Amino acid sequence: MTIETISQNRSHDGVQGVYKHNSRETGTGMTFSVYVPPHHDGAKLPVVWYLSGLTCTHANVTEKGEFRNACAELGLIFVAPDTSPRGEGVPGDPANAYDFGLGAGFYVDATEAPFARHYRMWSYVTKELPELIAEHFPVDPKRQSILGHSMGGHGALTIALSHPIATAPPVPSRHRRPLRGPWASKALSGYLGADRKAWREHDTVALIAAGARFSDLL
Repeated sequence: MTIETISQNRSHDGVQGVYKHNSRETGTGMTFSVYVPPHHDGAKLPVVWYLSGLTCTHANVTEKGEFRNACAELGLIFVAPDTSPRGEGVPGDPANAYDFGLGAGFYVDATEAPFARHYRMWSYVTKELPELIAEHFPVDPKRQSILGHSMGGHGALTIALSHPIATAPPVPSRHRRPLRGPWASKALSGYLGADRKAWREHDTVALIAAGARFSDLL
């Protein structure tokens, strides 16, 4: 899988880069950022995944968050993907609302038309992007952690509960119980349909009740 380098800048003796690639999951170009701390040749480094919230892109935390100093000191690779597919032909909310469609992928694989073709953020974040990062950056796949903000905080929790290798530290999120939250009827029904049984893998409480547990911290 090939990637295009959009920009690279030195920071804390490491490299902050922004990259783009053609995604097989979303069928669109996807942009993401990666900070690689200073390291010895041949080293394999732990990776931290950061999922942003509603209306955000990779740029929000990359440009406004100051994680690079800590990542440089601890030797952590920091990856920030986008929050949804974008581009020509990608449907958004019919009413142009901020909380659905573009910028609001909710880290699920949509099954409902017209979103099912492009809105595959679950598979993108849990499968395709990790494969791409492992191919192009010096990551240790056995040492990973995931966190996020708001919509991304909820996404991080559900991914961590569903993938034992990932760990989500406590994160701020208004979406603690999707099946009972006011946002669920719009986002999850729009992407996954009206059957609430299909929502369970994106409900933290339902996952824990079914036996899912977080693995040890990084």
